[in-house]
Amino acid sequence: MLTALSLENIALIERLELVFEPGFTVLTGETGAGKSILLDALDALLGGAQGAQGGRLLRRGCERGRIEACFRLSPPVRAWLESQELEVEEELLLSRDWRLQDERLNSRHRLNGIAVSRAQLLELRPLLLDLTLQGQTQQLARPGQQRRWLDRFAGEQQLPLLEAVRTSYRHWRAVAHELAAALADRERLQQQWLQQEQLLEDLEAAVLADPLEGEQLQIEQDRLAHGVRLQEGVMTLLGRLVEGAEAAPSALDHLAACEQELLQMQNFDASVAVLRETCTDGLVALQDLARELDRYGACLESDPERLAELQERLAQLKGLERRHGQDLAALIQLRDQLRQNLVPGALDASLQVLQQRQQEALQQRDRCAEALSRARRAAAVELETRLMEALRPMGLANVRFAVAIEAAEPGEEGADAVQFQFSANPGQPLAPLAEVASGGEMSRFLLALKTCLAAADPHVTLLFDEIDAGVSGRVSGAMAELLRRLAGQRQVFCVTHQPLVAAAADHHFRVSKTVEGGITQTQVSQLRDTQARQAELAELAGGDSGEAQSYAASLLDRHVA
Repeated sequence: MLTALSLENIALIERLELVFEPGFTVLTGETGAGKSILLDALDALLGGAQGAQGGRLLRRGCERGRIEACFRLSPPVRAWLESQELEVEEELLLSRDWRLQDERLNSRHRLNGIAVSRAQLLELRPLLLDLTLQGQTQQLARPGQQRRWLDRFAGEQQLPLLEAVRTSYRHWRAVAHELAAALADRERLQQQWLQQEQLLEDLEAAVLADPLEGEQLQIEQDRLAHGVRLQEGVMTLLGRLVEGAEAAPSALDHLAACEQELLQMQNFDASVAVLRETCTDGLVALQDLARELDRYGACLESDPERLAELQERLAQLKGLERRHGQDLAALIQLRDQLRQNLVPGALDASLQVLQQRQQEALQQRDRCAEALSRARRAAAVELETRLMEALRPMGLANVRFAVAIEAAEPGEEGADAVQFQFSANPGQPLAPLAEVASGGEMSRFLLALKTCLAAADPHVTLLFDEIDAGVSGRVSGAMAELLRRLAGQRQVFCVTHQPLVAAAADHHFRVSKTVEGGITQTQVSQLRDTQARQAELAELAGGDSGEAQSYAASLLDRHVA
């Protein structure tokens, strides 16, 4: 429920603070006084009036403007606040500030003092207000609007179906895009496949096995390439170790003589035994070295064919590394990965998997859309009945109304095109409502529609801007009674020129315009006593004549009674 509204430097209003109560509230006043400013302000507060339209709301000559409204929380609003991780308090305080600086107008929205985005406000808006403005008949022509009204009428039980349709459609669309991209890339993928097959063929031909093969081949190649020099070295070493050089004793002869001398010295000093053992160990090690050198020398054979093989293999391995920019270990890993990936038919298999997923997603999308369509057809029958019941007392005894549902291109809202069809007179066929309804008929239809929708939104405040335009007499009385009954369940506001409608209200505000010092200002005052309301109703009825006064008094007496 809207409990308070405050405006500062908005349109013709310098400063205004209003407090509202439950029930049926009307705003009356002469044309041009600014009655619709209050509804425009609420529209702007909840995400409307962007750009130049917002600039026109700012009072001329002012650099700052502000709109603030206070709402009593309903369960859906509490749930929304929790979903947005916003603090839940007893009341909801919304504000919007405008500031003109350097010829540039900026505005900022706040919720309980915290800055919020316009997108958040547009989500919150339908949980707080249902605003029916003049010219709203244009909404009927907006794509999907009549379908959205039908879904609102269906109520909360429709929400899971709508969510299922939205989820399944998005999933199908994602899979379909993935499949389309795969099919479009098929030629590129096939080319990549051929390139990878060629790469695998090259790697398989190289018979790669050991990541260290290159290092080992390099060692063997160096040994074969320098075999003569190595053999010379072995002969020199063996000559010095075993045979001696230039008639001198060999290293082994010298070490054996040393061992004998230490053995003689050990006879005179037992502590020399440690030195003798060390010498013996050295002699044994030197003998082992000589045998290994002899064995190594025996392996140093000249083998030009083996050397050529080694050089060819090394060139092959280095060529692979250079061509692919990877070392031997990485090439072996790449080959193993390609063996795993390049399974015959794998490319077609992946496409088949995507096609199967797309088909399953399509079937799920259509199943969810069909379930929603069935629910909409059932809701349409109920809406037709309820609307007819609301329309007939308002001077439309011969009216016919139908909700036509036809198949449409599937989307996030289902696969239905919904059109409200209308006929006000006998013998006239049903036709699209927006094309055949007169202004007065459209006003009555919108009131009846909002009355039906209200049952699905029991917590939302309803605001009507001259919903009774184009009607008079008995019809306006029927509309007044409908508004009054509607206000028994929720808060209802109505801007009106009809005395019958104004007399039915629980609360009455008068909007007037004054000129002081050449400056026009709009003022709003609540008419609290019967005399003030009677004077205003008489003014609406045609003036301050005795007949108008009597008529106004009779209207008030009727509703008081």
